[in-house]
Amino acid sequence: MNYILFDSDVRDTLLPFTYTKPVADIRIGILTIREKWEKHLGLTTTTITADYLEEKYPMVEMEENILINASFCPTESLVEKVKNLSKNEAIFKGEDVLAFHTTQSQEEVDFDTYTQIEFDEELLQIKNTSDIFTHNGKAIQQDFDLITAERTSETIPAGIQVLNPENIFIEEGAQILFSTLNASEGPIYIGKDALIMENSSIRGPFAMCENAVVKMGTKIYKDTTIGPFSKVGGEISNAVIFGYSSKGHDGYLGNSVIGEWCNLGAGTNNSNLKNNYSEVKLWNYETERFAKTGLQFCGLMMGDHSKCAISTTFNTGTVVGVSANIFGSGFPRNFTPSFSWGGTAGYETFQMNKVSEVVTAVMKRKNLVFDAVDQKILDHVFEETKQYRNF
Repeated sequence: MNYILFDSDVRDTLLPFTYTKPVADIRIGILTIREKWEKHLGLTTTTITADYLEEKYPMVEMEENILINASFCPTESLVEKVKNLSKNEAIFKGEDVLAFHTTQSQEEVDFDTYTQIEFDEELLQIKNTSDIFTHNGKAIQQDFDLITAERTSETIPAGIQVLNPENIFIEEGAQILFSTLNASEGPIYIGKDALIMENSSIRGPFAMCENAVVKMGTKIYKDTTIGPFSKVGGEISNAVIFGYSSKGHDGYLGNSVIGEWCNLGAGTNNSNLKNNYSEVKLWNYETERFAKTGLQFCGLMMGDHSKCAISTTFNTGTVVGVSANIFGSGFPRNFTPSFSWGGTAGYETFQMNKVSEVVTAVMKRKNLVFDAVDQKILDHVFEETKQYRNF
């Protein structure tokens, strides 16, 4: 059977992260949503996403296909139902379609002609950017159970202070030096070749992916994920960093989501609570206005390739688009459009020739190449987001 993950109508509410990747490639917990499904299915998947992303994330259609709503994280019972789908069957949860069976010869899908199977068990769904951090603790636990089942952790090194060591899993090649790991409230996962430097204090649920680095004296609170090849320091609480990003110095990051290839300068801090303790609003690309989140704690949402200078201070509920470069004193705007260059003293457009130079240099440091396909994606996002750059 061929499995295809589709974006669904939540794609616009997950911007800026879905400007550069399908919904399936959002990281929550330890794995991306795609990695979760592929681990459960034991098969690779392809993607239905925005046209300009198709070259990098293609769809492969076969005679029989099962399409899966990528905004939902899998569970064993859901995966079992998905695998057992027959022609003209669809699984629904309320008004949301979870998965459905199609054939290559079908010209259109009419769910009124389908046998509709209701799925009434609890599922994690990512509908808004803030869901990525609010659901992260549960997602870490689900992924931890999935990844570590019937496997044995590497030995916890001597000199490490631990609570609930049976809830800690260390992959091959990981190093932990003279630190504290507290897994009494949730699991701690340390990925392959990751490094935790001396005097770091970590509370679970916590996920640290392959080749990530936690620098000396870092304080990490629960429900936090450090993505692959990312480097962090300072104080972090309930934050998700997708991968290849750096918050390598002192400063606070909380109730936040940071995309790939981002850099937070030394001493960068974000507020996650308003002074009057009222509900936080976030910029919503779908409605093009600030929308209520229902949350009292909500920090920074930063899209791929964005950077900020030393001592940047982000206000509660700030959204930064793709490839923005922020610097200067005071609080930047609560919504900084993609390809912005500047800060409180004013903004100008970060022109594409300069963007390409920076991205090329940054990716080269990780021995990766910024190729023509990635360039086309950023070119498209540059044009799509120019309406917001009214400087």
